[in-house]
Amino acid sequence: RKVNGSVTSAALNFRIAVHYGIPSTASVLAFDYVQRLLAIGTLDGRIKVIGGDNIEGLLISPKQLPHKYLEFLLNQGYLVSISNDNDIQVWDLENRCIACSLQWESNITAFSVIQGSHFMYVGDEYGSLSVLKFEAEDGQLLLLPYFVSASSLSEAAGLSFLDHQPIVGVLPQPCSSGNRQDTTRAVIIRGDKVLEVKDVVADIPSGVNACIPDDTSEQNLEEKEISALCWASCNGSILAVGYIDGDIFFWKTSTPASNKGQQSESLCNSVVKLQLSSAQKRIPVIVLQWSANSKSQTDGNGQLFIYGGDEIGSDEVLTVLSLEWSSGMETLSCLHRMDLTLSGSFADMILLPTSGATMDNENAALFVLTNPGQLHFLDRDSLSAFAPQQEKKASICPVEYPLFVPTVAPTMNVAKLSLVSPTGDNSSKALLEIATQTKCGSTQSLAGSTKWPLTGGVANQLSSAEDYTVERVYIAGYKDGSVRIWDATYPVLSLLCVLESEFKGIEVAGSSASVLTLDFCPFTLCLVVGNECGQVRLYNLGRREETSFLFVTETKVEVHSLPQEKGFNCRAIFGLRSAPVKALEFASDGAKLAVGYECGSVAVLDTRSLSVSFLSNFVSKPSSPVISITWKAFMLGNDDIKILKRSQSKTTDNPAEEFMFVLTQDARVYVIDCGSGNVVNSHPMHLKKDSTLIS
Repeated sequence: RKVNGSVTSAALNFRIAVHYGIPSTASVLAFDYVQRLLAIGTLDGRIKVIGGDNIEGLLISPKQLPHKYLEFLLNQGYLVSISNDNDIQVWDLENRCIACSLQWESNITAFSVIQGSHFMYVGDEYGSLSVLKFEAEDGQLLLLPYFVSASSLSEAAGLSFLDHQPIVGVLPQPCSSGNRQDTTRAVIIRGDKVLEVKDVVADIPSGVNACIPDDTSEQNLEEKEISALCWASCNGSILAVGYIDGDIFFWKTSTPASNKGQQSESLCNSVVKLQLSSAQKRIPVIVLQWSANSKSQTDGNGQLFIYGGDEIGSDEVLTVLSLEWSSGMETLSCLHRMDLTLSGSFADMILLPTSGATMDNENAALFVLTNPGQLHFLDRDSLSAFAPQQEKKASICPVEYPLFVPTVAPTMNVAKLSLVSPTGDNSSKALLEIATQTKCGSTQSLAGSTKWPLTGGVANQLSSAEDYTVERVYIAGYKDGSVRIWDATYPVLSLLCVLESEFKGIEVAGSSASVLTLDFCPFTLCLVVGNECGQVRLYNLGRREETSFLFVTETKVEVHSLPQEKGFNCRAIFGLRSAPVKALEFASDGAKLAVGYECGSVAVLDTRSLSVSFLSNFVSKPSSPVISITWKAFMLGNDDIKILKRSQSKTTDNPAEEFMFVLTQDARVYVIDCGSGNVVNSHPMHLKKDSTLIS
């Protein structure tokens, strides 16, 4: 359908092409350890995907609902999300779209993907377990005939379950790939707190009612509500279960080998209890993750990552326990404890094994997500720095995710996306040289020897400087006075340079003041920056051979020498007013620059001669801040010239006139002759009602 007879509605269907940073509503994490991609689900339906070489993407669901489950189909380029209304969506990462979706009729209470396969388990509020398969070629989610109902669970277990008890957790057997030759087993956790190990649709090992530690009765354990669970061994022989009262139990499950000849083992050694605090009121165990010690000969030795379980009111931390089992798996010892101090409230965490590894990798790293939208990273070197002989409780601080386009540290005040005109000459040679250098080495690095674990995605390859041109730039001004410039030719940005506010060996008062506004001329590659101290800095991004810059005030001009350094140097600083600069606008050819101040003054600068064309005192009376300026050229007829002569004390007979339209905060529009600096309209245009404009 056409809008206004020319533009179609499809042309107005905008979508986000570039997105950097983590949404403040981030709530859940997923990781593809083969492709090295991290996905972050939010409370408003968005999914952020982060890879290497500054690759970041944003997927937006048509339903603005929280994601309660998020998992990758490992190394297949697909991501599965489940929203709060139980809509299962499979995302095609290459095409950034939903490949297929399936609306589940009941409330999904448990979900898990079988590692390395297209199969996934879905548990619901009625205690039933279903199996789905994603067909990539057909783009369909298929419901397979493998179904475990609540009644079949009750019959196989030999126990009577309460009606409508939900499945609260499903864990596929570790290292299971979903192939037919594999023994695919799953732990099913029901709402009535019964643990079951299932051969998908086969039988349950005997002895589900395991013996309980002496200080906990069987009746009390059945009344405990499960809140988290994970495998605590590589072969699936030990299961860690967290409860809402803060307790953690290790359940020894039977393995395929033990089913054949070891089922007569005493059940009294099947459960081990662990408590982080002796307090009566403790935080529920929200998250459990486990990483094995590959150097140990005992399968269950490793580190357990826990959020929760501590005393209510204690500091918010993520606890890491180094655990060791005796040779006969009869006793469990905690070698030492680490508390990771969190900045912000906890949202989620995930362990990151190295490429091709499983949970038994000693080089695994850790991501922790906190609110609002803060991602923290810890490598194994940081975690292993605390030896067993050190204090049982130690605090360490993780590394915060390095935002490629910072918005908070430092605070971004203003930004602009601009085209770069293909001039056909060498004016953009310096810009191209920097673009080539930065694109060859754009991988993110962290302090010290820490390596960034996300390397996935396919970046745009720059073959040679002759084949590549910078078509767009993204420019941002910051509260600390600095300016950053990115190459925005492709959706993956590349940092070109950082313009610092201070000059080495030169003191310019007010140069580090907060940047309030900026403008860029695509034809001359001139960049202008205005700050809250009234200074206007002028750069030429097409040249780097500047050896000096001018400091221009209303009464004098000073020349300062510049140190010879890489990057772009400042050509001039104009300090005509002490009031904050609120508006900057280049003329169409970039030869002139209009400056609007908070005090109501307007100046026009000549960017070629680096001089002041005119400086008005106050455009409006009483003075009101200038918030916007627009240049406009008119071809005037004789009648128009007569009108101008009556409204101006002096004017030119040149029929081609250039004017500025100045908008002030009190919603008044003034027209200024750019040649003389005089206000053309003695009675400015304004709204009928008094208003205050913001932009």
